Amino acid sequence: MKFIVGKKIGMSQVFLNNGTVVPVTRIQAGPCVVTQIKSQAKDGVDAVQVGFGIQKAFRLSRPEQGHLKGIDMGTGLTVRFLRERPMAEAADLKRGDVFTVKVFSPGEKVQVVGTSKGKGFQGVVKRHGFAGGPASHGHKDNLRMPGSIGAGGVQRVFKNMRMAWLSLPPKARLKLKHFPWKRR
Repeated sequence: MKFIVGKKIGMSQVFLNNGTVVPVTRIQAGPCVVTQIKSQAKDGVDAVQVGFGIQKAFRLSRPEQGHLKGIDMGTGLTVRFLRERPMAEAADLKRGDVFTVKVFSPGEKVQVVGTSKGKGFQGVVKRHGFAGGPASHGHKDNLRMPGSIGAGGVQRVFKNMRMAWLSLPPKARLKLKHFPWKRR
């Protein structure tokens, strides 16, 4: 299974041979370095941990510096992001291996996993699809209000009551096509 860690840097467009315009997401992918190979016997899971990006080594804590000791990213530099991926066939990889986006061929289908946009603090109409209150009969100010949040005799609000709160970004999975990007 091939994978790589990257960072979104913007959007662009590609013109196909038949004249159609395809929107593309530009991702700075790699180079990634293997920082740890986890095994079922030692760590309880078969996985590979890779590092992406560059930062100064003094920004890491002492345990992180010890974990990344021996990974050469340049003088006084180390990896910035660590990501782990379950992988059964990690026998051909070893600590310190570097791989780039060249593991994918042009036109190959890839699955992109990332965090979608968060929408901040949202009310119950947008967050849960509530209908809101009536616009007449003495209700001029509660068009988008949640209404009652429970019985009065219980003296508390039950858990998992749907209320206004932060609309946190979920993890998004997309199946996309790989377009090689050439700089001019």
